[in-house]
Amino acid sequence: MKKLLLGLALAAAIPQMAGAAEPLRIGVLNDQSGLYSDFGGVTSVTAAKMAVDDFGDKVLGRKIEVLSADHQNKTDVGTAIARKWFDLDHVEMIAGLTNSAVALAVQAMAAEKDKVTIASGPFSSALTGKSCSPTGFHWTFDTYAASVGTATGLVKEGAKTWFILGADYAFGKQLASDLTKVVEKNGGKVVGEVFHPVGASDFASFLLQAQSSKASAIALANGGADTSNSIKQAAEFGITQAGQKLVALGIVISDVHALGLQKAQGLVATTPFYWNRDDASRAFSKRFEKLTHREPGMVQAGVYSSVMHYLKAVKAAGTTEGKAVAKKMREIPVNDFFAHNGKVRADGWMAHDMYLVQVKTPAESKGPWDYYKILRTLPASLVSVPLSESACPLVKKG
Repeated sequence: MKKLLLGLALAAAIPQMAGAAEPLRIGVLNDQSGLYSDFGGVTSVTAAKMAVDDFGDKVLGRKIEVLSADHQNKTDVGTAIARKWFDLDHVEMIAGLTNSAVALAVQAMAAEKDKVTIASGPFSSALTGKSCSPTGFHWTFDTYAASVGTATGLVKEGAKTWFILGADYAFGKQLASDLTKVVEKNGGKVVGEVFHPVGASDFASFLLQAQSSKASAIALANGGADTSNSIKQAAEFGITQAGQKLVALGIVISDVHALGLQKAQGLVATTPFYWNRDDASRAFSKRFEKLTHREPGMVQAGVYSSVMHYLKAVKAAGTTEGKAVAKKMREIPVNDFFAHNGKVRADGWMAHDMYLVQVKTPAESKGPWDYYKILRTLPASLVSVPLSESACPLVKKG
């Protein structure tokens, strides 16, 4: 009888032992083959693995593994991958999530399953607005920051009339909405807007509408290849030469690299990260460049920072349980090469300073990837949606 009881006890203990030894799995889910693959893609997976290596490969006695997949910018594909990761592969956190529609769907699913998501690729401010989640976080950049950072300064400098050329999906629509509010708040006016299909190849008709509007500034509320193609065709029409300002709200440094300074020079934008900003950003970027043969943009840097912060929170919480880890993520400040004195708010937004930049001329650049002049630091309080105006139900208002 004693042998039987001992056998049953050992049998019951084996699953627990196996569970304790199971790796902690983190997934990087993003666009790895489409229009957003260059500023996120497989190099974001590299950034996540760098964070794991720097953290020490293990947490709570469990080895850390990084999985990755391409959601192809399709919500059904992204949610199917996330469901498999959560239910079968026991993934505890998903990072990256380039593409706002995919990010919103996966964040909602993760909340139901008490899993953590940290979006570093998408820009939609809805992630921490009406669609916020107790276990969902937005790390790098959003449409509010893009709008405030560039529009506030340009309106004050005289750009009173605006035309918006945006991508026809959640990101573009949200960016256009945020921009309109900022322009009007600062005494300007949006005189027209038009939305194009994602992945469009011909922007001629859209740009002609913008040009004929006579607006002082033409805002590109799109991203990736759409932004690059818009800028290329705007140069062919001589839009900036005729006096209209071209404002790239969703541009990233890999877009500038692909365009070349001859076409991109003079563009004004807001960014949360520039590889050549200071010694800490240069040190990280030097390591990243050895692995990827390119400098990191804001998305790759954000993925590294978010994964590192998540692992610190897991260690501090002593568990991988979603809500417990999320609580620690909100308590621990963010101080790294990406953000100084960053703070994760109740709505899930990681509030941090950003930078108003202008693309250098070819003569000003000292070499490859030396593309930005930092015009000024934009404090976190300016580029973060005020909590008093938040649509997130998690935010307690006085």
